[in-house]
Amino acid sequence: MPPVIKSFGERIADVLVEDGLLTTTQVQELLDLQKKEGTRLLKLIIEKSYVSDVDMAVSMGRVLNVPPINLGRTAIPMDVAGLVPRDIMMNHRVMPVSKLDTKLFLAMADPLNILAIDDVKRITKLDVFPLIASEKSIADKLANLDTQGNRMEDIIQDAQRQAELEAEAANLEITKVAGDDINLDELTASTEEGPVIKLANLIIIQAIKDRASDIHIEPFEKVVRLRYRVDGALVDVVPPPKNLQIALMSRIKIMSNLNIAERRLPQDGRMRMRALGKDIDLRVSFLPTVHGEKCVLRILDKSNLSASVEKLGMDPESLRRFKSAVDAPHGLLLVTGPTGSGKTTTLYSALNELNNPDYNIITVEDPVEFQIPGINQVPVNKEIGLTFASSLRSILRQDPDIIMIGEIRDEETAEIAVEAALTGHQVLSTMHCNDAAGAIARLDDMGIAPFLISSAVILSCAQRLMRRICAVCKEPVTYPAKMYQDLGIDPRFFDGSTLHKGRGCDRCKNTGYAGRLAIIELMTVTDEIRKKVIERASAMEIGKVAVAQGMRTLRMVALDKVRDGTSTLEQTLVMTSGGH
Repeated sequence: MPPVIKSFGERIADVLVEDGLLTTTQVQELLDLQKKEGTRLLKLIIEKSYVSDVDMAVSMGRVLNVPPINLGRTAIPMDVAGLVPRDIMMNHRVMPVSKLDTKLFLAMADPLNILAIDDVKRITKLDVFPLIASEKSIADKLANLDTQGNRMEDIIQDAQRQAELEAEAANLEITKVAGDDINLDELTASTEEGPVIKLANLIIIQAIKDRASDIHIEPFEKVVRLRYRVDGALVDVVPPPKNLQIALMSRIKIMSNLNIAERRLPQDGRMRMRALGKDIDLRVSFLPTVHGEKCVLRILDKSNLSASVEKLGMDPESLRRFKSAVDAPHGLLLVTGPTGSGKTTTLYSALNELNNPDYNIITVEDPVEFQIPGINQVPVNKEIGLTFASSLRSILRQDPDIIMIGEIRDEETAEIAVEAALTGHQVLSTMHCNDAAGAIARLDDMGIAPFLISSAVILSCAQRLMRRICAVCKEPVTYPAKMYQDLGIDPRFFDGSTLHKGRGCDRCKNTGYAGRLAIIELMTVTDEIRKKVIERASAMEIGKVAVAQGMRTLRMVALDKVRDGTSTLEQTLVMTSGGH
């Protein structure tokens, strides 16, 4: 019998199993999925998040007999990086690492890409020796090289020198801030000056590199404060000079298509840019303050969207319940939590699961955060009377199958959402509540009849974003027994597990945390819960019934993340205070 010839993907899967990174069960599941969908095995492994980019690169290197390289810990001289044009590096996902005589060592995401090797050989006239690195590490290294030599301090010094020369020529004080009477021609010209353009670009690019979700530019009497919100916490960074305040704000307005002459009223806009190899949308808000306009830019990174609900990090039973509700033909699905807890991202993940030509999907949002091909998205505009309620009335006349409502805020929107769910539509929405059972009580407070709530709502979730321990400086930690007693946590829950924390390092800016993960409390509305809803039971009573039926509360899910070494006990207390 002839030997079975395995594909490249299967050979890598075997290596991953040998290294204990994949199980044989997972491989069989992937092979079955490959036959069903016709997708490459390597792509499926990455999509399922079974293996990290780095582990995948190492395993590919073993199969191909190509040495791996950790670009994050490799210093690349600028003269070596300059050997290959940037567009070639971007297109082929390659990065020159070092040069030795006539040899060029080239980090590649795909060492089998002969075209890339030939292009680099032709341009550099050198012999190319491939090394393997993850695609993400190459993109990150490219981004670092792009901003090398464009540090905030350097740009600020250039701007200060330019301001000093101009002030000396005009016999003005540098600390003087322009008043209400501004020459628009001069202001427009100042926004096109090199330091201002560089400063605006660098503020945004550095925020993206630092994984920030928001940029805050805040004017005070003598200084301007610049802060990034990273993993939910505001962090101070090197601020721009006060004398560039108005020019910088005007530059951001021009980038956002806003009125640079209007500084007395709030303004909202958005911009789109490609940075660090990613498409980035930014939502921009200006607010007048005593010392000038405060600007906040919300960074909407499409790469953060989960392609499927499997990547939301739920336990198997919660995932089964969630997918069952998402696949239901009609009903109301609610995701609750405070601002910035990832509710909209969870709904978009569900929409991605449902997005296909068989369905007419319409959303109404304030504002539209991510634009998704194949979905009709309606932005709310209160100034012209386009509210959630008025949009929903029109949407129901558009023959929809699935409707997503950005947020249920008032009785009118709640009534239409419940009515739509009861008339054969699938409705997804968010609400501001503390827990899953609280959403039921909130609808009751809005004046929706209990029998309608019990019939319409099929699922309610509560969500938080918990900070993840930095993988680089992760180390074991021991908590005193009294701490468990004071917090009402049974220490035996952690028997056989090692708890961890982050020591603090350069990668995580000495915080001990890098990234966040969702913790989700998921309540399926069963017959017993429907009875409690009709009886107008409190959220606490409804929650007790749900827990008895297998619901895992936010506190339970968070403690699981502590036990498996993903997060800390401190984060559990911060995210689930009150025992949720």
